[in-house]
Amino acid sequence: MGATLFVQPLDLVKNRMQLSSVGEKTKAYKSSLDVIIKIVRNEGITTLYNGLSAGLLRQATYTTTRLGVYSTLFERFVGKQGRQPTFINKCAIGITAGAVGAFIGTPAELALIRMTGDGSLPAAERRGYTNVFNALIRITREEGILTLWRGCLPTIGRAMVVNAAQLATYSQAKQTLLNSGYLKDGIGCHFVASMISGLATTAASMPVDIIKTRLQNMKVIDGKPEFNGALDIFMKVLRNEGFFSLWKGFTPYYARLGPHTVLTFILLEQMNKAYFKYRGIDSVPQL
Repeated sequence: MGATLFVQPLDLVKNRMQLSSVGEKTKAYKSSLDVIIKIVRNEGITTLYNGLSAGLLRQATYTTTRLGVYSTLFERFVGKQGRQPTFINKCAIGITAGAVGAFIGTPAELALIRMTGDGSLPAAERRGYTNVFNALIRITREEGILTLWRGCLPTIGRAMVVNAAQLATYSQAKQTLLNSGYLKDGIGCHFVASMISGLATTAASMPVDIIKTRLQNMKVIDGKPEFNGALDIFMKVLRNEGFFSLWKGFTPYYARLGPHTVLTFILLEQMNKAYFKYRGIDSVPQL
């Protein structure tokens, strides 16, 4: 959760870019740096940490649940015999863990999207949530409790793509690096493989992420929602903003996901080795 303090501004920048210029081909921001400069100039430097409480709650719910489910399923699969899980097994475990974590974390994710995007709205339309709990209470009271899970399916879809892509690309990159003979199975190899994995995962998951972000931030005016679901958002982005707009916010997203992927896999590798050493199993399954 401590990492959230460092990546929160990146989340805000990414969300502002994804929510900008809806339905327009012209870009509101030239780059991630342009977003930061305009936010600091017009809203103040502390605005970069809008939604911090929601970001912390998301980590406490989504990340904790995901890693807990992954570790539990992985341990049960390996069992006392220490059998080696196949690549498909690891992907299935990762996808399941991601889906469960995403469902649990959707309310915090919804609050985060709205709190980080609030400053981009006209003053009269801003929601003005003071913290994540204020957001959750007001959303429940004003829009109904089910609204807390608005965008749940794309959130789960993104989590499944992220987990599958992370595992697939990390495993493949690590094996390629080891086969090359330039790196041994250690932290250096894990670091390089993780950065490659983070880049591929960012590219694969961003189209789902922008759909999720816009769906969770949309307003219902006079009983009519701004969008008619995920497919409607996808088609409008393609038609009105162009194909590459699906990757709006790529730089801050990768800047956030890259280090997170590195820390996740280095930690999992070390925990994996320590666990099987403790169990007295010589053959350690490769992540």
